Amino acid sequence: MGMYHNRPHVQDIRAMKARGEKISMLFVTTPDEAAAAAAAGIQMLSIEGRFFDAEMRAAAGDCFVQVGLPYGGWGSFNGRPLATAEDYLRAAFHYAALGGDAYYCAASYDIQKVLCDNHIPVVGHIGLIPSYISWTGWRAVGKTAAEAEALWRHTQMLEKIGVFGAELEVVPDRVAQFLSENSSIIMLGMGAGKHADAQYLFTEDVCGYGKNHKPRHGKVYRNLGPELDRIQAERIAAFKDYKADVDSGGYPAAEHSVAIKDDEFDAFLKSVKV
Repeated sequence: MGMYHNRPHVQDIRAMKARGEKISMLFVTTPDEAAAAAAAGIQMLSIEGRFFDAEMRAAAGDCFVQVGLPYGGWGSFNGRPLATAEDYLRAAFHYAALGGDAYYCAASYDIQKVLCDNHIPVVGHIGLIPSYISWTGWRAVGKTAAEAEALWRHTQMLEKIGVFGAELEVVPDRVAQFLSENSSIIMLGMGAGKHADAQYLFTEDVCGYGKNHKPRHGKVYRNLGPELDRIQAERIAAFKDYKADVDSGGYPAAEHSVAIKDDEFDAFLKSVKV
């Protein structure tokens, strides 16, 4: 991927925050979803590294793409989990070569700092962090003064390291507003109220085909679930009909085969007769 393109740079996203512009962000997993987001004018996409390749980058068009670096046992890069700063650095440079714009990293401060020191735009995580769920449980984080202060200290540390953005997940709205307004970090809000710098949802929630628990902050704009179920049922029916056709000898028929003229075939048989 070339360095020259029409999609936003980090500098542009920061300028949008400074101007108080609304930013919309979606988590996508397929080229069709990425292309739909680009066509709809969504500014930012989150794509896990395992789904990010040249086809996804092309489908994402002018969207700013945050690539998720797998964390510990949550995924692997080149067949093994990321463990050291060098592992993360290698993965980030790999995705950068494919056209990534920023890189989600939930690892330790020292690892995040190594990425920042190498001028890689890093997106951290504040609030409910799925990869740390053993320590917090599935709940809002920051509803007490002490927890809110801990979020602020974490935000300050990320800013000091040089982190560009952070997923701000399931944090009380007024706390989220304070963090957004008092930090240069781009706060990507997921269940963090209207004052986060960006609003971030999963495509499966927006389109209503999520099979997982629907979060409180999720909002369904189109219910594609029944349509996708219908398409899957039709797909299975088509596959069954095909198998039955093969089993019965109905496929392939003459129109699916290539013919050879009688005289040519006779000549062939004579030439190979032993």
